[in-house]
Amino acid sequence: DNPHTKAFRFREWMIGEASRKRPELVFLAEAFTRPKVMAQLAKAGFSQSYTYFTWRNTKWELETYLRELTRSSVREYFRPSFWPNTPDILPEPLQYGGRPVFQARLVLAATLAASYGIYGPVYELLEGRARAQGTEEYLDSEKYEVRNWDLAQDSLKDFIARVNRIRRENPALQSNDTLTFHRIENDQLIAYSKATEDHSDLVLVVVNLDPHHVQAGFVELPLTLLGLEPGEPYQVHDLLGGGRYFWQGERNYVEIDPRMAPAQIFRIRRRVRTERDFDYFF
Repeated sequence: DNPHTKAFRFREWMIGEASRKRPELVFLAEAFTRPKVMAQLAKAGFSQSYTYFTWRNTKWELETYLRELTRSSVREYFRPSFWPNTPDILPEPLQYGGRPVFQARLVLAATLAASYGIYGPVYELLEGRARAQGTEEYLDSEKYEVRNWDLAQDSLKDFIARVNRIRRENPALQSNDTLTFHRIENDQLIAYSKATEDHSDLVLVVVNLDPHHVQAGFVELPLTLLGLEPGEPYQVHDLLGGGRYFWQGERNYVEIDPRMAPAQIFRIRRRVRTERDFDYFF
């Protein structure tokens, strides 16, 4: 907690000594401070670090920040952990966006970064009440009092479990190395993909950043990424909603209603079976 308020040399010594005795330990730098200081903490040996994802909400902000984390020299030493909220911070969108914002921010955190976390049960129970207008402080904060939570009430428990299961079953989402953003002519929709090194697991994510309205557009997915020829069909399976669709070509239509689910996580199956796959054809 607040590692940037302690001497860096102490942190280096402490992490080094602890890691020699317990190499399985993971150290999270729970710090929101100047970029250079956060970078220095990572270089001091922290396994993971808090990030500015908490305040990156627009498409441009997200794409710019992720390119910095994954395509610059920062990637060599900084391991980002994305948190849509913390015990100290209730971001403004969570105060007015309702369930769709909580779901969308969870999907973004869980699929953009290899590591993510939430402060729950506050997040799970959609707690969005601020101490006062214009602040990012929780009302009745657990920092100052003991809270009892009714976990049986309406919550995101099942949604969180489903997203975590998708992460576990798709190795592509467990790394930041192949993150690629894709063009979609709607600033309220953000699209990106991740793949394993051998492309055996290829996942496309489309998120509606508007919690109040249906948003639609054509996402452009280069066929070279899929290893397909022009005109060759492929199947996409929405792991969140369950739908299966046959796509063809580089531009395909998506439409997302935030009242249903503000995101689609597609597992792409590049090869579609034909009659030649059956024994009797031969």
